[in-house]
Amino acid sequence: MFAPDPLFIETAAALLGRRGWTIDPDQMAPWLTDWRGRYTGRACGLASPADTAEVAAIVALCASYNVPIVAQGGNSGMSGGATPDPSGAALLLSLRRLNWIGEIDTAARQIICGAGTVLQNLHEMAERSGLRFPLTLGGKGSATVGGLISTNAGGSQVLRHGSMRAQVLGLEAVLADGKVWSALTPLKKDNRGFDLKQLFIGSEGTLGIVTAATLKLEPAIAQRRVAWVGLGSIGAARALLLKAQAELGEALEGFEVLPQNCLDAVLAGNPRARAPLAALHAWHALIEVTSPAAGADLQGDLEAVLQPALEDGTISDAAIAASENQAEAFWTLRESISGALRAKGAAMQHDISVPVARMADFIAFAIPEVERAWPGCSAFAFGHLGDGNVHFHVTAPPGAVRGKWELDQGKAVSRFVHDLVTQWHGSISAEHGIGQMKRDELARLADPVSLELMRWVKDALDPADRFNPGKLLAPRETSA
Repeated sequence: MFAPDPLFIETAAALLGRRGWTIDPDQMAPWLTDWRGRYTGRACGLASPADTAEVAAIVALCASYNVPIVAQGGNSGMSGGATPDPSGAALLLSLRRLNWIGEIDTAARQIICGAGTVLQNLHEMAERSGLRFPLTLGGKGSATVGGLISTNAGGSQVLRHGSMRAQVLGLEAVLADGKVWSALTPLKKDNRGFDLKQLFIGSEGTLGIVTAATLKLEPAIAQRRVAWVGLGSIGAARALLLKAQAELGEALEGFEVLPQNCLDAVLAGNPRARAPLAALHAWHALIEVTSPAAGADLQGDLEAVLQPALEDGTISDAAIAASENQAEAFWTLRESISGALRAKGAAMQHDISVPVARMADFIAFAIPEVERAWPGCSAFAFGHLGDGNVHFHVTAPPGAVRGKWELDQGKAVSRFVHDLVTQWHGSISAEHGIGQMKRDELARLADPVSLELMRWVKDALDPADRFNPGKLLAPRETSA
């Protein structure tokens, strides 16, 4: 068993104080297992610095003692990227105390906040100033800004606003030797070489530790309309999306798709839930349009898209929510799919993307292809059709043992799905990151030149491989 240097432990405790340092197993335990419960590690200590200066000081201390560091935000990641390995050699560095939110610049529509800021708190702060932060997801009550940046998180609003990368105007990060790189002041035009902040966004804590960010805000929503649409095929959903984009423009905030079997799973798991449409449909679309102007005729605009689509057979039926409560009920159906599918038993979940124009064709091809290759399994595709990202879940045959099936046949199923995605020029991780869960698959499938470029960047910024070792990039000797 690994035994940390007692002098390192003593110095770290003196540096961070009782609030910022612990080696108590009970206090560390909740943060040593990932959100999905798939990975559990050990740590030589849990550091919770109060500000950037303390982050820099503990990173410098770790550099002098050659202690690896695993940074963690809300511990709500989906790929095991913020969980240390079982050796106990790494320091777990929590950013949760960096939860400050600066004053909002309402004229520039910007806000500076600490990496530990919880997404829901950011939403509420922006709303009090008549603005909004245009990225949301199911874990908004625990996900932190630093984690969202480190994984380049997405969500249901990417269609209009882009992923986290598009929301970051400025960044502050601590480097491997403890130096602080700060570029929080945003410039609309800046041609002084590389846009360095982009290196840290999506790097999953392997290049530096994000401590603060300047984020872009949008005008608050004055009104919205949400529609539920029944369709005969995923191809029809794609046709409707193109019509909606052409006619609704920037008012189109979200366009989600799900098949009937996903809706059936949600309804079966919640007796109080109700199907928005009377009849069954092969596919369903959830459409949201918004406007910052109270006088916009969103109802009319949405009807102008749906009525002709109904007349020409593109869609089979549609219902526009009559109230905010009904609109939220529509979204609750969509957001309940993952949990409903998990309740069905053993399954493999895939967060994938292919070129937007090919997503409908990929879904139509991949579902029967997977079910043909793996008899007894069922494939489900749902999610964000407008940005090419869907969640592709494969449930095990009836009677499969949860836990055993995933480690045995499930891994082979995932390789099969990832091979299909790669053949279609897509990505095996659209918005959840690589972490440790997909690290070896990235090494197997990614372009070797891209992998080598990423390795060069990693070697340049973190030559001792102290930041989040074993995540994102496979060790050089096993990478392909």
